[in-house]
Amino acid sequence: MPLLEPKPEVLRPGAARTPSPDRVPDVRATGTPEPLRGELTALLGPEKVLWTVSDLVKYASDASPYRFVPQVVVVPEDIDDISAILSYAHGKGREVVFRAAGTSLNGQAQGEDILVDVRHHWAGIEVLDDGARARIRPGTTVMRANATLARYGRLLGPDPASAIACTIGGVVANNASGMTAGTTRNSYRTVASLTFVLPSGTVVDTADPAADELLAHAEPQLCEGLLALKAEIEADAQLTARIRAKYEIKNTNGYRLDAFLDGSTPVQILRGLMVGSEGTFGFISEVVFDTLPLDRKVSSALLFFPSLTAAAAAVSRFNEAGAIAVELMDGNTLRASVSVRGVPADWAELPKETAALLVEFRAPDEPGQEAYERAAAAVVEGLDLVAPVASVTNEFTREAKVISGYWKARKAFVTAVGGSRPSGTTLITEDFAVPPSLLADACESLLRLQAEHGFDAAVAGHAAHGNLHFLLAFDAAKPSDVDRYAAFMDDFCRLTVERFDGSLKAEHATGRNIAPFLELEWGPKATELMWRTKQVIDPDGVLAPRIVLDRDPKAHLRGLKTIPKVELIADPCIECGFCEPTCPSHDLTTSPRQRIVLRREMMRQPGGSPVETGLLDAYGYDAVDTCAGDSTCKLACPVGIDTGAMMKDFRHQRHSPREERIAALTARNFKAVEASARLAVAAADKIGDRLLETVTGLARKAVRPDLVPEWLPEIPGAAPRKLPRTSRVGASAVYYPACVNRIFGGPEGHRGPSLPQAVVAVSARAGKPVWIPEDVAGTCCSTIWHSKGYDEGNAVMANRIVEAAWGWTAGGKLPLVVDASSCTLGIAHEVVPYLTEDNRELHRELTVVDSLVWAADELLPELTILRKTGSAVLHPTCSMQHLGDVEQLRTVAEACAEEVVVPDDAGCCAFAGDRGMLHKELSASATAKEAAEVNSREYDAYLSANRMCEIGMDRATGRAYHSVLMELERATRP
Repeated sequence: MPLLEPKPEVLRPGAARTPSPDRVPDVRATGTPEPLRGELTALLGPEKVLWTVSDLVKYASDASPYRFVPQVVVVPEDIDDISAILSYAHGKGREVVFRAAGTSLNGQAQGEDILVDVRHHWAGIEVLDDGARARIRPGTTVMRANATLARYGRLLGPDPASAIACTIGGVVANNASGMTAGTTRNSYRTVASLTFVLPSGTVVDTADPAADELLAHAEPQLCEGLLALKAEIEADAQLTARIRAKYEIKNTNGYRLDAFLDGSTPVQILRGLMVGSEGTFGFISEVVFDTLPLDRKVSSALLFFPSLTAAAAAVSRFNEAGAIAVELMDGNTLRASVSVRGVPADWAELPKETAALLVEFRAPDEPGQEAYERAAAAVVEGLDLVAPVASVTNEFTREAKVISGYWKARKAFVTAVGGSRPSGTTLITEDFAVPPSLLADACESLLRLQAEHGFDAAVAGHAAHGNLHFLLAFDAAKPSDVDRYAAFMDDFCRLTVERFDGSLKAEHATGRNIAPFLELEWGPKATELMWRTKQVIDPDGVLAPRIVLDRDPKAHLRGLKTIPKVELIADPCIECGFCEPTCPSHDLTTSPRQRIVLRREMMRQPGGSPVETGLLDAYGYDAVDTCAGDSTCKLACPVGIDTGAMMKDFRHQRHSPREERIAALTARNFKAVEASARLAVAAADKIGDRLLETVTGLARKAVRPDLVPEWLPEIPGAAPRKLPRTSRVGASAVYYPACVNRIFGGPEGHRGPSLPQAVVAVSARAGKPVWIPEDVAGTCCSTIWHSKGYDEGNAVMANRIVEAAWGWTAGGKLPLVVDASSCTLGIAHEVVPYLTEDNRELHRELTVVDSLVWAADELLPELTILRKTGSAVLHPTCSMQHLGDVEQLRTVAEACAEEVVVPDDAGCCAFAGDRGMLHKELSASATAKEAAEVNSREYDAYLSANRMCEIGMDRATGRAYHSVLMELERATRP
């Protein structure tokens, strides 16, 4: 064991705990039992079988109120693996559930036996017919697919609120729709073809002209069974009419029986049945979508009404005017949305009865937009709107930023309201539809029913389509609360079906919480047909039992998860998974959601239990060490949960007093440390990479991998010993070269000015000279200590840099320009909690400007571009995302290059200062997709604006990245 290896028990929860009724039992502490583990390992290979108790717990939760711990998790790479898993399950009598993003709200992504992760190796999109169609793999997020299609002026029909995280496989398997899809733009209507694997292992490509012939040869009984069911349905005129009527409004409850009416062959029938089948009929390995036009002329308004029923009553008028989206939000939803970044704070003061409609029109051109705006104005003129708080305008706008803010608030419905629920309560998300003409009546009835059962629920939904969502919070550990929920569900389902003839699931799919009510909605004849369809396709019941069909009337009460309190920063988490695609470690170890899920399981356990010990043993590396600390999870989370900050705090807790003292000593003597580091980098050029890799490798084994960086061949040579000479007299700004740019030089083979020289030169050319203080050596943005959780060292340097910056800028009279985005973020924001009260006052007087903003806003208007490179690819860093500087990066790059590309898969490189040297596997995993996209073609320039991130991308791509300001200097050089 390394000398300074931290002890896992340091992170053991200290508070007195009452063991939760749904805790993982001690018998599961050893993980996957034999022979299951050994047999799957032999079948697939050890790297594709996840078996520890930590692995099983982190996959046991999704965005739903349910929790089921699988026996094993497998991670297949291709269809051969899928077929092997299904064959094994058939032979051993086991059950299989497929899981992609885990954003489903009804437990569809949870299994109690073999859980199959189909996200990790299943991403990718191929654009066909100039964007008219797209072939997409099931692990691709909707947002990622639409980013590629946007270049062709196209988009997908389904547009769920979870598009940032949900994947195509889940969208199709649940027939998810969203804000605008309704019944005409959903997966059932826009999927051109599917490739899927049946429970038997047979692969079907519905686009293959010979598909029916091949299927008849491979699965004759299946084909006969499907055609017999089709004939039976079509022979029953009353049933046929009922099926057609059920899909006139949104409906994802049960199987798509209209597939038997729409398809004439077994393959065509299967193509329809697979949509909305929730993984119970097979694995969808590829989807070809017919895409839709991306109408870019957008006009939107957020209109406020005195009541929910008043808002609902106005919906039909906007539908008639041609609105593509009419979204409803009640008072609880609006008030909870203040936790979402950018939402006006005064919404917290809105009366409870207030409701709002988010109305949007989209047109392909200006005349079309103007026509829609005239129609919208005519509708608004006849409405009695209210403006209870100052921020309410009740006006249509074309401003993209304002519209984006409206949608951010709307899409945060589940997470924002869920995040504001009482601590320790479980969140239920219900989703139903009624004929749009009955929407106002349905709203009134729903509110009355909620009050009768003691729920103060939040309501929102796709009002244009009669589709409402509402949230309920209760304590799943209290039998009385569970009984209250059960009574409400009985009454709600009867109300929806018997009074409104509605759909109990409009777009979230049946799942575990509506399966017991399937027959209530569909009746015995149609429900029995669904059971028979399942028997024809999956006669052994291998796939996802109890998720769509369940005869247990209390099935929706089984597996409800408790939500024990955890660290304050993470406690609001509803485990939605929005954070996962942005997380650098989500393909390597754990995601932010999983870090919180694991922590909650520790809190469910009695102190010292075998399960808690097993989780703690894995948590250090899987959660704490391999967190990049970039906090992009905070940006993705609608309520701003910063799991990265929690991991930094855990790092701090693991430090010994001696480590903290050494870190503080390093901060106090940073001038000598900086000089030594630069000399060491300079000496390394003469020593050679192989020897340095060996020496640092041995030191890491002896001390601790998380303390000793590994030498990487991509580490550049030393920066020039002296910074450029500048004058304070006449300076337009103070220029602060970050310590990384004072230690490390440019990329190998770079000829031309260093970054500090380039910034000084280009500022002078623009007539805005900068001054570099003579005493910058020994100062730092403090991120070195902050990222590692060294609080004392962080405080030392944070106060030092703020005091120095205040003096350099003459008390804030000049802006402080910083040439590394992470350092800008550090000085502008991250140092604040560690400052003394006096220094917080000084900090408030500072204007900290990132060099990208300086270049784009101050320099470019005054510069003459003399030459451009042909093409440039950009790496926007996570710090730029936090600062909002990505557009400035693009602006400067577009001044320097004829073609500028931001990769669709661009994300945090996870180099994170030196974390990419402490855990190079983290950076390799984080950059894999972006690197593949970058290396798919040649570029003339590879640009970013943070030296350590550039080194990380150098390593990932084999290309030489450099600062866009160096490129700007070259473009404007006389």
